[in-house]
Amino acid sequence: MSSVADANKAIDEGLYADGKKILEDILSKKDAPEDEALLAEQEKALLRLGQLHRDQKDAEGLAKTVVDSRQFMASIAKAKTAKLVRILIDYFNDIPDSRELQIRVTKENAEWAKKEKRIFLKQNLETKLIAQYYEAKAYREALPLITQLLKELKTLDDKMILTEVHLLESKVNHAISNFPKAKAALTSARTAANSIYCPPAMQAQLDMQGGILHAEDKDFNTAASYFFETLEGFDSLDDPRTLPALKYMLLCRIMLNQPEEVQSILEGKVASKYAGRREIEVMKAVAEAQKHRSLEEFEKTLRQYKDELASDPIVRSHLSALYDSLLEQNLLRVIEPYSRVELAHIAKMVHQPVRDVEQKLSQMILDKAFQGVLDQGAGCLVVFDETEEDETYEMALGTLKQISHVVDNLYQQASELT
Repeated sequence: MSSVADANKAIDEGLYADGKKILEDILSKKDAPEDEALLAEQEKALLRLGQLHRDQKDAEGLAKTVVDSRQFMASIAKAKTAKLVRILIDYFNDIPDSRELQIRVTKENAEWAKKEKRIFLKQNLETKLIAQYYEAKAYREALPLITQLLKELKTLDDKMILTEVHLLESKVNHAISNFPKAKAALTSARTAANSIYCPPAMQAQLDMQGGILHAEDKDFNTAASYFFETLEGFDSLDDPRTLPALKYMLLCRIMLNQPEEVQSILEGKVASKYAGRREIEVMKAVAEAQKHRSLEEFEKTLRQYKDELASDPIVRSHLSALYDSLLEQNLLRVIEPYSRVELAHIAKMVHQPVRDVEQKLSQMILDKAFQGVLDQGAGCLVVFDETEEDETYEMALGTLKQISHVVDNLYQQASELT
């Protein structure tokens, strides 16, 4: 009888068709279903066949393997079934342009599991489906599935899957800018995780999401602490998500106006492994631009690392805010000596189009970054001298407010007497 070892030998020799046939023959054996040795061999064959399709970038072949495996799945423990199906479905991640097919296969298998009343498998597959919707930015499809699955999980009290789904709920809500719900979902995920043993990978993901949400609140100190915990957690597992955690930690130092800290962090034991990676180089370049307060250097960095920045909405969002801050600092530095200055001169000094400078100055005047007015007819900015605020108006408002409280109390007491 041919074995998985024979199939591996054929595949190593380049005889992919022969190796594939051996694996399919092993999986097709139906005699002696209680034979543990055969079931173990079939499990190996199933995973090896999935790997073969993955390595050959054959998404359709992998999809067929997942569907055909259902018969074999009926012979093994339900917990092991969920693990095997998730492994097979994860193989799609290494096949380019297979996201749509991966979603369809996951959805079909979840429906099959529901019909077969394999509840644990259904919940695992639906959790995987939510993650795929999130990766595909199909947030509208993810949200109703999250709501439905959470109802089931709270009834069954499965804390592990509950933690994972709440974490996904937080990510989806963050992606659609619903920050209050994202924070509430993360709190629920942490509560569920605290009542069980939380695997290090899941704990690191919770810390990562915590850091992202604190960064959204501009609490970059706390965010940096979370990203440090994430960095250590993922590094201990040799998880590729160590790199984004390091990148976000560097970003926090930049946003805290501590560019000198970037180099210190990169000299650490964990961070030094990633020296030279473009994701890290972009952070170093931004830190240098910030250190020199150079808008020109900053813009050059944004152009040079355009692809890296475009692929990460979190970094892009915060660097956009940093760019605005840097532009504002440069404008204030240019206009400081003047009481009246041409917009064209300001634009030339900061290397920006006149229209962009005009819009930014208008915003700064409205935000009371300085006192002045734009004379658009003459193409000039008129800067007013700083004046001390007259506190009489605020004090008068406070006095009137207190009088109002007194009158209300007197009216209430008079009403009680009558």
